[in-house]
Amino acid sequence: MKKYSTYLVAGLISAAVALGVSHYQQRESAAALSQSSTVPVQLASYNGNLPNDGFVQAAKVSTPAVVHINTTIKAKKTSGRNMNPLYYFFGDPFGGTPFDMPQREQQGSGSGVIISADGYIVTNNHVVEGADEIKVNLYDNREYSAKIIGTDPSTDLAVVKIDAKDLQFLSFANSDDVQIGQWVLAVGNPFNLSSTVTAGIVSAKARNINILREKAGNLAIESFIQTDAAVNPGNSGGALVDLNGQLIGINSAIATPTGSYAGYSFAIPSNLVNKVVKDMMDFGMVQRGFLGVNIREVDDELAKDLKLDKIQGAYIAEVNKGSAAEDGGVKRGDVIMKVGNSDIRNSADLQEHIARYRPGDKVTLEIRRDGKTIEKTVTLKSKDNTTSLLAKNDKENQGAVLDILGIEVAEISTLEAKKMGVAGGLKVTKIKDGVVSQNTNIQEGFIITAVNNRAISKKEDLEKLLGEAKGSGILLEGKYAQDNGRKYYAFGF
Repeated sequence: MKKYSTYLVAGLISAAVALGVSHYQQRESAAALSQSSTVPVQLASYNGNLPNDGFVQAAKVSTPAVVHINTTIKAKKTSGRNMNPLYYFFGDPFGGTPFDMPQREQQGSGSGVIISADGYIVTNNHVVEGADEIKVNLYDNREYSAKIIGTDPSTDLAVVKIDAKDLQFLSFANSDDVQIGQWVLAVGNPFNLSSTVTAGIVSAKARNINILREKAGNLAIESFIQTDAAVNPGNSGGALVDLNGQLIGINSAIATPTGSYAGYSFAIPSNLVNKVVKDMMDFGMVQRGFLGVNIREVDDELAKDLKLDKIQGAYIAEVNKGSAAEDGGVKRGDVIMKVGNSDIRNSADLQEHIARYRPGDKVTLEIRRDGKTIEKTVTLKSKDNTTSLLAKNDKENQGAVLDILGIEVAEISTLEAKKMGVAGGLKVTKIKDGVVSQNTNIQEGFIITAVNNRAISKKEDLEKLLGEAKGSGILLEGKYAQDNGRKYYAFGF
């Protein structure tokens, strides 16, 4: 058996970005028929819905709308990717930090899809994350500089804009209509080979591969379309299209033991892409609605206990206080079977469908409760349990940074600060799954006094500095109440 790891597929920062999940596959050898076999033999043919021109028309429609994106991260003194490990053992006699060392200019490349005639382009967040310069090459070899309109680590999507007109663009298909087994094309720029088209079929839907949790923590949304179309480093951000050349997904990840294609690729479904893109174009950020529940998968044992006809849906393990779900009458032990008219296969499917809505939107849920089917109408809220939409520079938006880190903090009192011999700081009151727990051994009770050598005393200070440092490195300085020594925790962000 061979072990497969899942990779984001852009050739980001000198190599493919490797994150997260293991897969296993066993190859079976095929036995050839002997010439003496009595089994009837005939030429293989396909009698399905493949057009007479095969994939030609879909390729003609889609390739001019898929671009090649090249990014540059300029040399910087501060970068979490180049931390000096000797610092932690010997310190720096000259007063430097583990980030104080030169960094080379870094190049990356990926793909993008033109979604409007005036130059809006959707791609993956990991393609453009931290980029100082973004160049976009069109199908006809014209080159443009691009600016970032919005990014969303929780879905791994980003929108960039070029100053151009009358561009050919792709239309969004309804990804809910995508069927397992249907033909699809993947269009992108693998290994810097421009305008490459590969074909395959849809292998699965609503696939959760736990690849975004490192960046987005519990806010990650993964409900990928899985295909066997060949996708490689450089394809990230490219198009997955149907035989009409309509966009059904944005290619984002591959399962591979080597960093190159080995049989599986994963695309963000177009319905989710469409909503996130509209939010970024309208607001510069994602307006995400939340139910406010903790969910788990429905397995065979749970289905029997709940007397479900099918092993599907999302089981409500907990309803948060003051949440949209609580206000709408959703209870612990419910199984959500539908959102609107869409069947819910699993927890990932539920997350994707809810993520298509904004705070204040009403959704109808079909629920199985005590052996009966009921309906509840729920008004979704933001993560802070309001129905208000956010402005791009809203403090609520900054607060999302702490969710990604997976920590909760509280300001310390003047008396506490005096006892500890610090000017001020923030106490880590809770550690959840996120970047901090995955990359450091910070414990609850740690007092953060500085971020990247800049003193902090208020939550707003921490949120602002973390937001400014995205795509770079973080150095948290502080101490524990029971320990007089200073502590430093460093990680990439």
